[in-house]
Order: sequence, then C-alpha cells, then structure tokens
Amino acid sequence: MKKIINVHRHDDPEVYRCIGCSPHNPIGLKLEFWDDGESIISKWNPRREFEGWVEVLHGGIQATLLDEIAAWVVYTKCKTAGVTAELKVKYKRPVFTTRGEILMKGRLVEMNKRLAVIHAQLFNAENELCAEADVKYVIFSEEVARKKYHYPGIDAFYE
Repeated sequence: MKKIINVHRHDDPEVYRCIGCSPHNPIGLKLEFWDDGESIISKWNPRREFEGWVEVLHGGIQATLLDEIAAWVVYTKCKTAGVTAELKVKYKRPVFTTRGEILMKGRLVEMNKRLAVIHAQLFNAENELCAEADVKYVIFSEEVARKKYHYPGIDAFYE
C-alpha cells in the first residue's frame, strides 16, 4: 500500500481550506489517503462535533467523506481533476462517533473523456458497511486540470 502525498499541503493556508483534506482548516476532517492498487483508502476517527443524533455521525458528514475519497480517486486513478456532478448515497447503518476509526474506500468503476464513475464505501470500526455512494465526476483534460485546477500531474502524488 502506497501513501498518497497531499500535493496541496504546502499551499497557502488562507487559500487551501478544503474541509476534507486540508491540514490548515481548523474545523476540517484532515483526511489522508493510501493507494492499495485497486482502491484509494482513508481512515478517520470521527469526532463528537460531527454528530447529528447523539453519538451518530451526521449523514452530511458521511456524504462528505464519500465525496472526498471519490475526488482522490479522480486525482490518482483518472490522473486529472474534476468536480462532483452527482452523489447518490445509500445509508445502511449508523456510524457511531464513539466506537473508533472508520474506513473509506473508493474505486474507479468507469471513465470516458468527460465523466468518471466512482463507487465509494464507508465502513465502521467493526468493518461493517455503513454507507456507500455512486459518484459521478465531470473530469477535465490534464491540460485544463493543470491550468485551472492546480493539478500537478500524477507523479506528484507518489514518491
């Protein structure tokens, strides 16, 4: 399993504020990512301030986690940047904020010149599937991604 480098980590903290992956956002999730060859993976320990119901991770935060893992699939597996076009989440069981680390997985299902389809999953500490999403991303050519979306090229994500 290879650690994915957050290429934006040294960007200006006043500019790079992504709620999902920026280490500079004080209320952010600060996610990190790994590549296991087929999927992009992230682990995260939910905090109580992200609850909806008592000790239950808010569904909007779950959707954010699934969308974020999908974005990193686009960066690394599609080798470009993109924007979310559609996010269809299915909630299977509650994710508790007090029961340990959760796992997100994202894998590329299909891709063409303009669209990537990603399947993302969220598992609890007991490795039970709690939520999953089919995510469609509008993807850009590498040239457009580099010029307009600060995409550094695939080599920047791996040592």
